[in-house]
Amino acid sequence: MRLVGPSGEQVGIVPLAKALELAQEYDLDLVEVAASARPPVCKLMDYGKFKYESAMKAREARKNQAHTVIKEMKLRPKIDPHDYDTKKGHVVRFLKQGDKVKITIMFRGREQSRPELGFRLLQRLASDVEDLGFIESNPKQDGRNMIMVLGPHKKKTEAMAEAREAQAARKAERQGTTPDAEAEGDVAEAPAAAAEAPGETPSEA
Repeated sequence: MRLVGPSGEQVGIVPLAKALELAQEYDLDLVEVAASARPPVCKLMDYGKFKYESAMKAREARKNQAHTVIKEMKLRPKIDPHDYDTKKGHVVRFLKQGDKVKITIMFRGREQSRPELGFRLLQRLASDVEDLGFIESNPKQDGRNMIMVLGPHKKKTEAMAEAREAQAARKAERQGTTPDAEAEGDVAEAPAAAAEAPGETPSEA
């Protein structure tokens, strides 16, 4: 086998008995790290520590893993301006979070004969949020509905990192204002104490 020392140094090709002897001498474990290699590669290490560190790395990787989520927003062709602004606000929030958004225009009755209404609405929405997202899937008719998919400019991981930074900044700002507020309170009390001093002097005299 090809043996690697505890600090990553190359020991060389040694027989199993010699590797086990060295492992006992260093009070470490002999761990096979590349079974498919020829000859196989083994390393002298603390296997318990190795398992713990591997588990922590895997946990951190899962924590930072980005799961692409597709949110859905449904609109009507003749949507009220206030409702449109509300729906657009949701789309903006989803895109800022790094999520894709599936926009569905629902046609009813005679509206089905006016697909251009839905197309124009989708184009308007895409234009309103173009600084945050792009048209990933162009508008297309699907039965009574018209569908378009918007993709975020930022990756999910970037959005998550920015959100964590913003949260940390807000927390630091809250903690930073408390001492200032206390200091202002002390300064405000000082004139009152000074005002009492002149009044005490005549009475003592």
